[in-house]
Amino acid sequence: AGFWRCRESYASARLVGERDTQRRQSRGDRAERGPTPTMSLAFDEYGRPFIVIKDAESKKRIKGLEAQKANILAARTVARILRSSLGPKGMDKMLQSPDGELTISNDGATILEQMEVENQIGKLLVELSRSQDHEIGDGTTGVVVLAGSLLEQAEVLLDRGMHPIRVAEGFELAAKIAHKTLDSISEEFNFSADNLDPLINTCMTTLSSKIVNRCKRDMAEYCVKA
Repeated sequence: AGFWRCRESYASARLVGERDTQRRQSRGDRAERGPTPTMSLAFDEYGRPFIVIKDAESKKRIKGLEAQKANILAARTVARILRSSLGPKGMDKMLQSPDGELTISNDGATILEQMEVENQIGKLLVELSRSQDHEIGDGTTGVVVLAGSLLEQAEVLLDRGMHPIRVAEGFELAAKIAHKTLDSISEEFNFSADNLDPLINTCMTTLSSKIVNRCKRDMAEYCVKA
């Protein structure tokens, strides 16, 4: 009887030890996974249930210089995607929609419209490219790449302790100086109905990166005569 009693006490102690080990392991797993989000059950006006997950503890709100750098990083990422498709030797990009439809283009507005941009600053670049397409009809890629480059240089100034308002004022002053410089180096040329070569040559410069660049002379003449 004493032997069986000792064997039962050993088995119960072993079972308690295994349970303690399992509890410690589960606590360690929960600590690695982080705090478990709390859930609550709610009902809509039609009586249909839905679950509300409260995971505010697992999220972190950034502000100040850290938030500014995060926004600049998002804008630089969008601009970096379009940088390889800029210029006469720019590469086309193949985009696939969720339903499997393929789009091949090097137009900045087309590429950004096919992309699913979630960041708000990235969406501003998409709107910038779309407005450039509506107002001018060209330069949709260059305007995004230029904005990304300006933000990249602005990040350097922010790291030096300069206030964002001062950086914006500097960009506005630089834009005025650029306008004056363009006006000073610009040239005027005269053309008439009998001499359309200046307009044709100007039109040919805008067709170098298009798929019709092999016959851009003919296409330029069509556009000018139209």
